[in-house]
Amino acid sequence: MYLNKPIRRIAIVGTGLIGSSWAALYLSRGFDVIATNPHPNAESRLRENIDLAWDDLTLIGLSPGATRDRLTFTSNMKEALSEADFVQENGPERQDFKIKLFAEMDESAPPDSIIASSSSWLTMSVIQSGCKRPHRCVIGHPFNPPHMIPLVEVVGGDKTSPEATQRAIAFYTSIGKKPIHLQKEFPGHVANRLQAALYREVVYLIEQDVLSVQDVDAVVSWGPGLRWGLMGPNLLWHIGGGKGGIHHFMETLMDPMFALMKDLGNPQMTTEIKQTIIGGVMEEAGNRSVEELAQEENEMLLGLLSVRTRSATASLSAKRGGQA
Repeated sequence: MYLNKPIRRIAIVGTGLIGSSWAALYLSRGFDVIATNPHPNAESRLRENIDLAWDDLTLIGLSPGATRDRLTFTSNMKEALSEADFVQENGPERQDFKIKLFAEMDESAPPDSIIASSSSWLTMSVIQSGCKRPHRCVIGHPFNPPHMIPLVEVVGGDKTSPEATQRAIAFYTSIGKKPIHLQKEFPGHVANRLQAALYREVVYLIEQDVLSVQDVDAVVSWGPGLRWGLMGPNLLWHIGGGKGGIHHFMETLMDPMFALMKDLGNPQMTTEIKQTIIGGVMEEAGNRSVEELAQEENEMLLGLLSVRTRSATASLSAKRGGQA
C-alpha cells in the first residue's frame, strides 16, 4: 500500500529550527508543503527561516517546480494533516507530549500516509504506543540542519511495518538524503550517541587540564574531523593499515587502540566544568554572533558537499567506464 502511494504533499508539524529546515528542503524539491504550529508568530518565523535557507538550497540545486510559493500555513493541525502523503513531526522532545501528539496525528492523517518523527532521543516504540495505526510510524531523525546535511536515521518501532520503513527510506533517498536504516532501536539513535561518546572524552580532557576548550576544538576540526568529513572511521582504519589495509590494522594497531579505549575518562558534569566550557566557547567565538558562526558553518558545509558530490560523480563515471 505505502510503496504504491505517490508522495506529493508534505505536512510539517512543529516549525522551529528543525521543522523550518525540513520545510525548506521539501519546498526545494518541488513538493507542496503545509506547516502547522499553534504558537503566535510561528508563520512569520517559519517564512524567515525558509528565506535564510533558500540561498543555500539554490546553490545546492533546486528541483523542477521548487518555489516558496508552495508553502501554506495553518494553526489547525487536523487541517494540515487531512491530505498529507507524508508527515514530518518536529515537536518538543518530551515523552508524554510525543505520545499524545502522535495519537492525534494518527487520527488526522490519511490512513495510507507515513508519519515520521525527527525525534533525537525517544524510540518509536514509545512514541507510537498511543496510535491506532502504529504500523505507519517511523523515526526519520535528521542531522542539523536538515536542508543541508544529508544524513537521516530511519528506524521503526515494535509495531512499525517493514513496508513503511522501506517506503520512508526510499522517499528520503529520492530527495537526495542519505538515509541509514538502524536495524534496532537505541535511545539517541546512532549519530547522537557517537557525538556523546566523543564529547565525554572532550569534557574529561578539559576537566583534567590537558588542554583548553579552544585547543580541543582545534584538535577535532583540524585533525580527525577533516578526515571524518570524507570517510567514516572504519574505512579510514583501512587506509591507516597501509598496503595491508584493515587486516594489518586489526593485527598490529587495534590492540593498542583498544587499550586506549579502556583508559578513556568518565568525567562529572559539574557546575564548574560547565562554566569552564562556557567561558572557553565565548572566548573562542570572540565578536562573532551565533548567527555569524552558523553562516560560516553553512559556507564551509556547502564547499564540502560540493567536493563530495564531484568526487562521487567522478567515481561513478570511472566505474561505468570500467564496465563498458
